[in-house]
Amino acid sequence: MGQQQLLLLVLGVIVAGTAIVVGITLFQAYTVSANRDALIADLDHLAFRAMEYYRKPAQIGGGGNSFVGFSIPMVLASNPNGNFSITAAGTVSSITFRATGNEIGNNGTSPVTVQAVVTNSSVNITIIN
Repeated sequence: MGQQQLLLLVLGVIVAGTAIVVGITLFQAYTVSANRDALIADLDHLAFRAMEYYRKPAQIGGGGNSFVGFSIPMVLASNPNGNFSITAAGTVSSITFRATGNEIGNNGTSPVTVQAVVTNSSVNITIIN
């Protein structure tokens, strides 16, 4: 009877340890995914602001059908989700933003990174890490 109890105790410890490891792994995957989703939402907002600038006439402070001169407002350059920058300066037809998150991405070494290429009629979001 003592050996059966010891075997059950060891088996219970193994099952509990496995459950804890799986739980930690799932939580880490969730935080990475949540950070990535938040960055994508923030990039969508930046893309909207850039398109708004593109469509606004130059006489009232817009781009006049150009992304040239658009800059990220200081309020939107950084937030709890990460940091945002322009990686390809605005041209007449497009502008490229990059968002760098606070969580370590899929490669296990560098932060979550997402890129958005904005044109006058579309936003193409690419997950880099």
